[in-house]
Amino acid sequence: MRELAFVRTGHLRWLDRPAPTLQASTDALVRPFVASRCDGDTLPLHRPVSWPMQAGLKLGLLAPVIGHIVGPRPFKGPFGIGHECIAQVTATGSDITNLAVGDIVVVPWALSCGVCPQCQRGLTAKCSTMCEVSPGKTLAAFGFGPQCGPWGGMVTDTLRIPNADHMLVKVPAGVDPLRVAAASDNLADAWRTVVPALRERPGARILVLGGGGKSIGLYAAGLAAVHGAEVEYTDTDQDRLTIAADLGARVHAVTKRGSAAGRSGYDIVVEAASNPRGLREGLRALAPGGACVGTGYYVRANTKLPVMDMYATSATLQVGVSHVRPALPELLAFIAQTGFEAERVTTLLADWDDAPAAYQERATKVVLHRLPLNLN
Repeated sequence: MRELAFVRTGHLRWLDRPAPTLQASTDALVRPFVASRCDGDTLPLHRPVSWPMQAGLKLGLLAPVIGHIVGPRPFKGPFGIGHECIAQVTATGSDITNLAVGDIVVVPWALSCGVCPQCQRGLTAKCSTMCEVSPGKTLAAFGFGPQCGPWGGMVTDTLRIPNADHMLVKVPAGVDPLRVAAASDNLADAWRTVVPALRERPGARILVLGGGGKSIGLYAAGLAAVHGAEVEYTDTDQDRLTIAADLGARVHAVTKRGSAAGRSGYDIVVEAASNPRGLREGLRALAPGGACVGTGYYVRANTKLPVMDMYATSATLQVGVSHVRPALPELLAFIAQTGFEAERVTTLLADWDDAPAAYQERATKVVLHRLPLNLN
């Protein structure tokens, strides 16, 4: 079968690999037919970061945990890339009860079992059961290379899904798979930045610092607006500013990614610029009791934070990987009920066969698609 592989910066290609098979009665096989590029994938795609990150780890300039997540030689190709997809179930193990061949499902980016203490707490990206099969025991995930397990990337012909009754979440009838193309990660990540907080603070003032997590900030702005919040969005990119305005945010062009431009008094700041400046200025822009949610990679070993400012305003900082699986049922139901047009964030819709070129385009959100199979 074919799998899209990252070889090196600027070079992706199809590789042949053996097709996975059912290995346990709780497994399922799925065929991805919509794949969305995660914001984080642009890091190695557009910049030669492997050697600099290796040097940074050796010199102590980068956080050591990076080596546990992506290995001591970060983003060293070739490896299967991609960890956001909508797929069609093609085979099920004998103990599968919630799925049938032909079902259209979201495949979460991180592997989880659903029953370990971490999963029971909603920390499915830190599933202790699945991390045991990954050499680094930090993440078990699709699309990050062998350090995160043998799962491969999602731009492929077949994926094996363990614990499939738990892992896979059906796309509601009538919802276009292209609308929820990023539900495996970025769309669900945006959901967790704003929706839980808005339950406690209806009508809150929200500032989204966009530009690093190119799509996450836009999804967050749109979700916050449709939930009735007062939303402001900053970015250096005019196209993304236009999308944010179309999704209901007041927009502000800035010259430096992550700049809060002297703004203050926000109940929630979503730091989707993915840089230390965004964290610092976002925290300083909070109203008393406010919360800043960081969604990016903060790779330096000495990221500095304004702790005294946080003390003065009783601020909260939340950072961490996205725990997608617990959020998916509510997110998908919300989209089915409201028709939230998440596809407005997609800036390049490309044919599946064009993946080696399309996946590395300098676009805000790339989505690949092909027809599902007729399995009825």
